[in-house]
Amino acid sequence: MFAVRRVEVRGVQEPVASRVRAALQPVLGTSLVTFDQADAERRLARLPEVAAASFDRSFPHTLRVFVRAEQPVAVLRQGSDAWLASGRARVLRHLTLRPFPGLPRVWLPASIGVEIGQTLDGDPARAVRALAEVRRFRFLIPVQAARASGEELTLVLRSGLELRLGDAADLPLKLEIARRIAALAPGARYVDVSVPERSVAGYNPQVSS
Repeated sequence: MFAVRRVEVRGVQEPVASRVRAALQPVLGTSLVTFDQADAERRLARLPEVAAASFDRSFPHTLRVFVRAEQPVAVLRQGSDAWLASGRARVLRHLTLRPFPGLPRVWLPASIGVEIGQTLDGDPARAVRALAEVRRFRFLIPVQAARASGEELTLVLRSGLELRLGDAADLPLKLEIARRIAALAPGARYVDVSVPERSVAGYNPQVSS
């Protein structure tokens, strides 16, 4: 009596919506009353573009799906290859057409294997997640790249200025201080905010202020 005849997807546009409907194709014909939400969530978790989803049973025959999409924040580079990555360090898709999106770059070592849908770990993940935080701040000169080595995070602006952040502790505070100092220190080679209360703008290997 209450068989699912229609899956209605909200929150994302095509072609992501089509992929969501395709992933939930096995739900069609089953009962809305006994809808297995856990199984549906597992199916959607396989889609790289989907960060989260919720469901609403609209009787008699419609299943509504509210999707929150992953937000791309970086382009991963490894040699001539490139991928789009979300703020959760999830690999969304392989990029084959140039020019690549104008997002900051995170360069991956050749030893790392990359698969669509995987969530990065280690240094690359720390760099990507720092870029997700950067989106909340307005730098006069955009961020060109991010890198992490152990606990050290560094952003590079398109001007070549390095923002040395240290570890990820107090990252919003460090980014705000770096943003302000960068605007007041034209010509600086780097801004070091790894210890926020002792921030430094460096102009050459011998002199800093």
